[in-house]
Amino acid sequence: MEQPQPQLLNGEDLEEERDAESSESTKKKRRRKKRSKVSAGTNEAEGDEGEAGGVGDVRKELEQQTLEDRGREEDGEEEGEDGENSAGKKKKKKKKKKTSKGQTDPPSIPICELYPNGDFPKGEECEYPPSKDGRSAAWRTSSEEKRVLDKANEEMWNDFRQAAEAHRQVRSYVRSWIQPGMTMIDICERLENCSRTLIKENGLKAGLAFPTGCSINHCAAHYTPNAGDPTVLRYDDVCKIDFGTHINGRIIDCAFTVTFNPKFDGLLEAVRDATNTGIRFAGIDVRLCDVGETIQEVMESYEVEIDGKTYQVKPIRNLNGHSIGPYRIHSGKTVPIVKGGEATRMEEGEAYAIETFGSTGRGAVHDDMECSHYMKNFNVGHVPIRLPRAKHLLNVINENFGTLAFCRRWLDRLGESKYLMALKNLSDLGIIDPYPPLCDIKGSYTAQYEHTILLRPTCKEVVSRGEDY
Repeated sequence: MEQPQPQLLNGEDLEEERDAESSESTKKKRRRKKRSKVSAGTNEAEGDEGEAGGVGDVRKELEQQTLEDRGREEDGEEEGEDGENSAGKKKKKKKKKKTSKGQTDPPSIPICELYPNGDFPKGEECEYPPSKDGRSAAWRTSSEEKRVLDKANEEMWNDFRQAAEAHRQVRSYVRSWIQPGMTMIDICERLENCSRTLIKENGLKAGLAFPTGCSINHCAAHYTPNAGDPTVLRYDDVCKIDFGTHINGRIIDCAFTVTFNPKFDGLLEAVRDATNTGIRFAGIDVRLCDVGETIQEVMESYEVEIDGKTYQVKPIRNLNGHSIGPYRIHSGKTVPIVKGGEATRMEEGEAYAIETFGSTGRGAVHDDMECSHYMKNFNVGHVPIRLPRAKHLLNVINENFGTLAFCRRWLDRLGESKYLMALKNLSDLGIIDPYPPLCDIKGSYTAQYEHTILLRPTCKEVVSRGEDY
């Protein structure tokens, strides 16, 4: 019995391995040639007269059969080895495919892993509107100086883009399953869990920028359910989904309205058009009051019929868009949605949330219902705190939220309990500001659309723009 050849050890030369492979392939070729010769010989023998049934023919046929059998066995072994190698190659190819991943359904891959090179999708890039004297702003796109300035802030723009891509994918996912009959708590928690995954939550470096607003009907803003809230979304509800993401404090503030009954389509169209008009009109050196006047003009041009009654869509005059700063959702400037606001101008390098609210009610909101939103005062200095529980709560807030907004559900999630007295104490001291729900008159309907825009040196980027709105 022949001994199997010993396998090459790790330390041996690669050339011997190559020689062995080449000799194996040479042997294989020789065997095939031999078989073909033998088969040719037998065919000739069959053709010869008088030798058809001879002993020589039988011997040749037996030799040929034996050679073929051996060849098949050896070929099978070699093909098996080749098969193993090819399977290995296929496995490697699969691994390569995984590096250029698409998003799963439901979304579970963080945006930073979907774009490992750090080049995140840009939003909608628009030319700035012409100035009052009719001069075009097209020169900014080709100006070398502006391009250099734009490139210098690329890291900041990229943080916004990463947060915006997370927002786009989360809201697309939410639209796929949100339906009447779901509790508001379930909607918010599912949305926030997905958002935390896609943004790859990491302390204050990446996470949720503020609680998920899901204000319904006459309630326009700042409502998110507290623990135990039994509110259920209904078919005839108008629900504003307003949530934010951030990377390194660069906040995306973006909102849309969900309805199931087509009778509200006109209201949604009016508000969406008003928001897009505000975005179109916004730009460097544009006065904030002029943006507000344009928004009002567009929104009030719409009339909607709901349940047989006609309403003029009114902008909610005491709700505004706003500038956005690092870790600061409202950083000082307000973008009105009616005429008569500040004459302050927008400036290069700023980020703004352009949001509009339309209502079938009075067009003004007031504080109502139980408070759920809170935020640390950005400008507060050192304030002495006497209550130990309040001191502990402030430490929790500083560590987990900093100056970003939070809600009671998020404190519950961190394991905090019996904190309401401490929270009230911090509010009374002016360290924490409460933001209760804002409502128009009962029986009215309110809608909202919002985008974040970047006033880059070269162009205006609607960074949160998606295929949906």
